[in-house]
Amino acid sequence: MKRLFCILICLTFASQVIAVEPDEILSDPILEERAREISAGVRCVVCQNEPIDTSNASVAKDLRLLVRERLVAGDTNAEVEAFLVARYGEYVLFRPPFRAATYALWLAPALIFFIGLLAVIRVVRRPSSAPKVDALSPAEMERLSEIMQSKGEKNP
Repeated sequence: MKRLFCILICLTFASQVIAVEPDEILSDPILEERAREISAGVRCVVCQNEPIDTSNASVAKDLRLLVRERLVAGDTNAEVEAFLVARYGEYVLFRPPFRAATYALWLAPALIFFIGLLAVIRVVRRPSSAPKVDALSPAEMERLSEIMQSKGEKNP
């Protein structure tokens, strides 16, 4: 079991190493670090929920190379992201800016959470659907006692 767990961990981290190919890595470690930082925040347009830094898609490789070319050309991180947004739209960013066009994107998770919380509170506070049982009247108690005594006499 421990071996399987170790293999899974190694494969998880290996996928991140495999994505960026050796010919893509910049010789300047500072620029390479900036490129990795930008690539981690850019969505692969093919894989959709994977950053280009870890994606093996050919489009992701092209985007990684484009990011590195822009950095070598002297662009700042913000300029590289602005270039990618101009080319592919805000969808390409994992963390798009907070503005009118993205309000639903940013606020929907909180709204869904609070609606779910209200639903749970409502279900918990709802009275149970089991019928209420009232206490027996004295006449019913007497009748029950008679039945119990007659059953006791027959069964021994």
